[in-house]
Amino acid sequence: MKIAVFCSANQDIDPDFFGLTEELGRWIATQGHALVFGGANLGLMECVAKAVFEAGGQTIGIVPSLLLEGEAVSEYTQVVIPCDNLSDRKDIMLAQCDVVIALPGGIGTLDEVFTVAASATIGYHHKRVILYNMKGFWDSLAGLLDDLSNKGMVRGRWQDYICVANTLEEINEALSLDKASQQT
Repeated sequence: MKIAVFCSANQDIDPDFFGLTEELGRWIATQGHALVFGGANLGLMECVAKAVFEAGGQTIGIVPSLLLEGEAVSEYTQVVIPCDNLSDRKDIMLAQCDVVIALPGGIGTLDEVFTVAASATIGYHHKRVILYNMKGFWDSLAGLLDDLSNKGMVRGRWQDYICVANTLEEINEALSLDKASQQT
């Protein structure tokens, strides 16, 4: 399975996020999955790529031209797929992956999460976003989605497109459910 990871490229964030991201990266590799990521050598992006790489997994970086020009590409990227910009990167990452896991991140991560979820709601694909809820990071977003749903602003159940996982075990369960539903 190819797992796209959306996450922060910032260094100055909660150090626990780095430890949990390393754990996720090792898990991706030991489960035989490949990582599809934004290709940057900063923050959680670099952290997950290094962990996957060092555990023997495959890393696929979708790298915008500005990162290539600025030499900000992770040295742990085994396959580099160049792209023009961030919109292009999202499209290619979505095409390359089977599922998305979102780690803590900011505006860019939110943009990526909602691009994938919105396109799923109208039938472009059937890929879910798993919000890895490290230390409750995504609690407020889940609350916002519940509020939007209660106000009739979400067609169907948002949980059909986005799920929240608090642990690696819950991520594994979500992936197993997705795999089983795709086979039926």
